[in-house]
Amino acid sequence: MVDPDQGGGDDGEPGGPGDRDGDGGGPGHDDGEAGEGAGAVPDGRPRRATERRRDAGATRARILRAASQEFARHGFGGARGERIAKRARSSERMVYYYFGSKEGLFREVLEAAYDALGVAEQSLVLDDKPPREALAHFCRFVWRWYADHPEFIGVLTVENQLQARHLKRSARLDALVSPVLRMLHALLERGQRGGEFRPGLDAADLYVSIAGLGYFYLSNRHTLSAVLGRDLAAPEALESHWRASEEMVLRYVGAQVQFPR
Repeated sequence: MVDPDQGGGDDGEPGGPGDRDGDGGGPGHDDGEAGEGAGAVPDGRPRRATERRRDAGATRARILRAASQEFARHGFGGARGERIAKRARSSERMVYYYFGSKEGLFREVLEAAYDALGVAEQSLVLDDKPPREALAHFCRFVWRWYADHPEFIGVLTVENQLQARHLKRSARLDALVSPVLRMLHALLERGQRGGEFRPGLDAADLYVSIAGLGYFYLSNRHTLSAVLGRDLAAPEALESHWRASEEMVLRYVGAQVQFPR
């Protein structure tokens, strides 16, 4: 897969990321099966359009999953189209066909990562819990999600190294975190009305703090484990960190906390 910063066609990929030579047939002809027989099932009956769309969607999803693992492991410059295609049980030609370029693929990997987290966060039911309990539940959920999805940590680390150049070009930038910010804003207001949370809290600031407590620990666990002489990835170490972090967050939002103006 071509690195746009380097030009040229590495990995033996002919033509570069914009090349779609031979990609006739459309997304329905997934895995490079364009041509005679691509629109028929083994018994000779024509494949229905819905089946072709379903196949195309499945191929695209496999490529995204494979690319997420590849970028998280090897970074943007080190990611290779041939490895992505092999893991996705597809071809490099189809990677180009669906995503156009390495830049386009990485941007969609980032959007998909944020989408997955957003869907998970929005599935939470917080209104049936008291505000402090609801906020603690939200924190634990986010931190556990980070731990269960190391590829999310990986691709965000890569994008931060690139100064968010791909996210800045996303047409969906505003929608990636706005739903969870609205949810946190509503929770803060509920806690303030009940006298449990102090006034003046900002949902975005709180979200950055919650994310930082989970993200930093996991993204730096290897170096921190080495210099501290303890295994920060051990379940008991994670639980201890999350318990301390939860207490920090709840103390920060508590109504009894007063900060000098």
